Amino acid sequence: MPDIHVSAVSHSFGDGAARRTVLREVDLHLTEPRIGVVGANGSGKSTFVRLLNGLVRPDSGTVTVDGLDTVRDGREVRRRVGFCFTDPDAQIVMPTVGEDIAFGLRRRGLSRAEIAERTEGALTAYGLADHADHPAHLLSGGQKQLLALASVLVTEPDLLVLDEPTTLLDLRNADMVRRLVDRLPQQVVLVTHHLDLLRGFDRVLVFDHGRVVHDGGADDAVGAYRELATR
Repeated sequence: MPDIHVSAVSHSFGDGAARRTVLREVDLHLTEPRIGVVGANGSGKSTFVRLLNGLVRPDSGTVTVDGLDTVRDGREVRRRVGFCFTDPDAQIVMPTVGEDIAFGLRRRGLSRAEIAERTEGALTAYGLADHADHPAHLLSGGQKQLLALASVLVTEPDLLVLDEPTTLLDLRNADMVRRLVDRLPQQVVLVTHHLDLLRGFDRVLVFDHGRVVHDGGADDAVGAYRELATR
């Protein structure tokens, strides 16, 4: 599993009087296969996971993945760390399903035959084989989320970061994503408000006002978050 170090990281958004600190001196060492991240809206959890592949740069402190600094070694980090957003439309960039899955592979220096083979394999693995030529943005919500996951996972990242991947899905499709994530060999960092998705996770971080206020097993952390939310 990747070895993630977050050392004394702080981060703020905005300018002047409107500047707001969203992370405050976060220190973590993450090695577990399944890591959950929970917290209220605005608690800093989404900013935190965006640090892990360099989408956000810390104002102070450092973030490393297997010794690679997310600022200095950003390109190599992003080869290792896949990221899925809440809204799959934010990352579907090509006209058709097959083209979207192939898009990330074309930047890996693979041959046309290799790209075609891996694209076909991903289409089959994620139940999209009958939709290869379908307009990507006309898929159902669940299919779009599957496409977003397939387009990231086909590049074989070591770590997959999921930022609230089930928020826009109905219960059936949310459960489908949960079952898919459960089977993945990759290390997973999952941000969610759907606490049942964290069942069986190795470690869960609870964020509040930019700090980690609880760090432990899934049951204890979910209990701590529920208590925090009812104060």
